[in-house]
Amino acid sequence: MAKEDPSEKVIATNRKAMFNYEIFERAEAGMLLAGSEVKSIREGGLNFRDSFVDFRGGEMWLVNCLIGPYSHGNIQNHAEGRERKLLLHKKEIHKLAVAVERQGMTMVPLELYFNARGRAKLRLALATGKKLHDKRADEAKRDWQRQKARLMRDKG
Repeated sequence: MAKEDPSEKVIATNRKAMFNYEIFERAEAGMLLAGSEVKSIREGGLNFRDSFVDFRGGEMWLVNCLIGPYSHGNIQNHAEGRERKLLLHKKEIHKLAVAVERQGMTMVPLELYFNARGRAKLRLALATGKKLHDKRADEAKRDWQRQKARLMRDKG
């Protein structure tokens, strides 16, 4: 994965994705958005909860991602829960679709950001769901790391 670009402005992250899924491969996609959706996203009106990526007809769609209505919008404001088309090259779409179909993986959104040119980009990940014991093991590992850092800091 490439280093984070300092000119990227991260708007929203899906923090539950790291807890509920084991991440294997990441990808970046553009989104087909209406003007009021972009303005609402800039205001922070985005919710990734329970959202996922679906493959239909050789295209990728972001499903269950809620973008709230624009505060200064009028009657022509966007529909809040509509599905949004993701923009990727056909080879990338095919590669990801094959991984989802053959290996039983899921595509989940990780974060949405604006790049240096002001375009909304979505960082996606190929992932598999974690079992309860995996989540517990990860939590115990994090707790131990935190405790170890505390002990090292106290020792000097």
